[in-house]
Amino acid sequence: MLRLKANILVLLMALAIVAEPAPLGTSADGVVQVGKTRVTLDTVVAVFKQGATAEEIVYRYPSLKLADVYSTIAFYLNHQQEVEAYLQQRQQQAQEVRQMNAARFDPQGLRDRLLARKAEREAD
Repeated sequence: MLRLKANILVLLMALAIVAEPAPLGTSADGVVQVGKTRVTLDTVVAVFKQGATAEEIVYRYPSLKLADVYSTIAFYLNHQQEVEAYLQQRQQQAQEVRQMNAARFDPQGLRDRLLARKAEREAD
């Protein structure tokens, strides 16, 4: 629609404001990922909290879209308590996995076994 206002041509446009969902999805393992990438919410939030801008995050993780990073940061800022609880849960799960792996695969025992194999091969 065009209107003439005080000898100035003004173009009037209707701007549709639509709320878009956050570009977040959950993998089969229950890990929240950004956009259609394998970059996790954990990663984007951690780098953001270290002071990186959205542009810097996209530079570090080129599979991300700039708009998705901005949306993810906005989601984090608007749902900080929930996201922090999720991140805490993820850290706890990671710690449990590390403890299980350490118990199942004793690094010292593995080193000793590898050195024994090496010695056997050198002896032959």
